[in-house]
Amino acid sequence: MEGGHHHQHHQQQQQQHSMSSMEQGDSRVPQWSFQETKEFLVIRAELDQTFMETKRNKLLWEVISNKMKEKGYLRSSDQCKCKWKNLVTRYKGCETIEPESMRQQFPFYNELQTIFSARMQRMLWLEAEGGPTSSGMRKKGSRLSSSDDDDNEESDEEKLVVKKKMRKGKGASTTSTSTGNAYNSNLQHILEEFMRQQVQMETQWRETVELREKERRMREMEWRQRMEDLEKERLLMDRNWREREEQRRMREEARAEKRDALITALLNKLRREDM
Repeated sequence: MEGGHHHQHHQQQQQQHSMSSMEQGDSRVPQWSFQETKEFLVIRAELDQTFMETKRNKLLWEVISNKMKEKGYLRSSDQCKCKWKNLVTRYKGCETIEPESMRQQFPFYNELQTIFSARMQRMLWLEAEGGPTSSGMRKKGSRLSSSDDDDNEESDEEKLVVKKKMRKGKGASTTSTSTGNAYNSNLQHILEEFMRQQVQMETQWRETVELREKERRMREMEWRQRMEDLEKERLLMDRNWREREEQRRMREEARAEKRDALITALLNKLRREDM
């Protein structure tokens, strides 16, 4: 309860500071907190497919701004758009950084990686289907229109990042965006390589599962064999104990009979002497 109250109090202070800055015409933008950036990336990831399918993105940034307000963060559409550009720029700057250093310098790398990986997979499947939607998305990802710079600049940067990763995954040095046939061929090769890796991973997974199942059955058989051996040993010990108990009882009875016979003989002797 105390942590939730502190978080709510922090959001209220941030809203008051943002509103006072906007009323006074202050050009300074309040710093984005870690949690606020996380919430922003979640919303941006949910709308990423819509960004790829929409020519004008201004309304989408308004939607993101409204969703941020619902979560308690007062951010304008321009601030959200600028934040996304900065995150993409930092993400692209992490290409040559070691993973450990990358996580320290840019803690949101995994979130951006997830967004771009999901986008690349959607593009690959749409390209494989060959529908009009995939053609439109391909043209949108490859063009740089001066009339749409204000709305689609971030999409162009994102597309370049996706294309760069697709080229790296295939191992090709350069992909020509001016030649449609070469672009389609590269996508086809990437899709085939992706499917081949999926099949290989599934095969390895099945082999691993079968091996583990075989080992499990062997361990179960060994366990059953040990249980049977223990049961046989228990039965043998029980039988030996019964035999020893029977022999002891017979010796006790023999000694009792000898004792009774000796006492009887002694009593008879005493009677004869008394007579």
